Amino acid sequence: MSETLTPLAADMVRQALAAGAHDAECTIAEGEEFSANIRMQEVESLKEAGSRGAALRVVIGQRSGSSYTSDLSPAGIAKMVASAVEMARFTTEDPHCGLPEPEELGALNQDLETFFDDVRQLDTEEKIARAKRAERAALDLDPRIANSEGASFDSHLGAQAFANSRGFAGAYRTSYVSLVAIPLAVEGEHRERDYWFTMARSVARMKAPEEIGRIAAQRALRRLGARKVATRRAPVVFEPRTARALLGAILEAVNGEAIYRHASFLAGKLGERIASPALTVIDDGTIPGLFGSAPFDDEGVPTRRSVVIENGVLKNYLLNTYTARKLGMKTTGNASRGYGGNTGIGPHNFFIAAGDRTPEQILRGIADGFYVTELMGFGTNIVTGDYSQGAAGLWIRGGELAFPVSEVTIAGNLNQMFQDIVAIGSDLEFLSSSAAPTLAIGEMTVAGH
Repeated sequence: MSETLTPLAADMVRQALAAGAHDAECTIAEGEEFSANIRMQEVESLKEAGSRGAALRVVIGQRSGSSYTSDLSPAGIAKMVASAVEMARFTTEDPHCGLPEPEELGALNQDLETFFDDVRQLDTEEKIARAKRAERAALDLDPRIANSEGASFDSHLGAQAFANSRGFAGAYRTSYVSLVAIPLAVEGEHRERDYWFTMARSVARMKAPEEIGRIAAQRALRRLGARKVATRRAPVVFEPRTARALLGAILEAVNGEAIYRHASFLAGKLGERIASPALTVIDDGTIPGLFGSAPFDDEGVPTRRSVVIENGVLKNYLLNTYTARKLGMKTTGNASRGYGGNTGIGPHNFFIAAGDRTPEQILRGIADGFYVTELMGFGTNIVTGDYSQGAAGLWIRGGELAFPVSEVTIAGNLNQMFQDIVAIGSDLEFLSSSAAPTLAIGEMTVAGH
């Protein structure tokens, strides 16, 4: 990746100041993406693409403006600078706008293992071969895996640089690879699909393709013969993949923008117990090798470990500079921005801390309940906490997974659901920048027929 991004970002900031901006910040990103999709052992598509772009935000008094370009020629940069300055002159004044204070800026001085060269070195033939091996392992597991929606291998190489007018400049590189298999199980009139995947910063840290195919096939097979259940109140256990959806609801609810707009059921509840003492939620951008790790956020503020919920007590919101000022608080280093527009808020590595019980131990404690393996639709109201989603999974009888279940709805209110967490598993694994272990809620409505 280019080594010239940081000086280029700094030069764009200088041009903005020369054009009349009082403050300015610039982010530049470039990337190379590859994707190989195969189905039934034949290559269906190969895609390789590159991208490069810059985003500039300027401040004039209490007004700000931003602009974006993918044209990094001198003429393209000049046009972006002029556009951002022009926009700032006409926007509404906002006393909370502006860059972080100089003492808030900086970057972590440690290797966060965000880039591995083995991703760059992996050739196309090997990427296709790994996808084929995953699908082959799924097809060979059982005669009922009679078809496949395919397998894909994806890779990404990237670099990001940031500079501002308050003396900060920095850059880092990123890489990741992923492999997914999606087999189809067929038995009589029943057809079920499921998937499994591996994702890592380094090729060496990926799980074997054969393991991915085998797990994906097992997940599809166990869904055959799914039935509805009668509507009832019952314990509900979320497997890690679906527990992440509840984690996503927490993330929305602690977003500083939702808080200052009073559009979250957690607004005004700092220091209060809002969940079971079993629940601890953390955002940490400093863990080496994980997908949300970075030396600084998108405002040049060092990333950090923020305990959001500790033993059920709400400890922190996630904030950028703007929302922190609106709330009379300090940024948590969670600024995130795409190209164009103002800085938003994003997590780094956002996760539910692991408990001390295995998933098997959690299941053994449930006589009659629902184990959720898939959620469908959008049914979470972050303002009120009301929760309702379509679900599929397996029914728990006598502490064991008994039969597959589909076409049901699970419902409750997040306020009560978080209070009713009765167990958290020890099976925390990062397959993306958000992660959750198995999570059991004492009782929810399971609506079937």
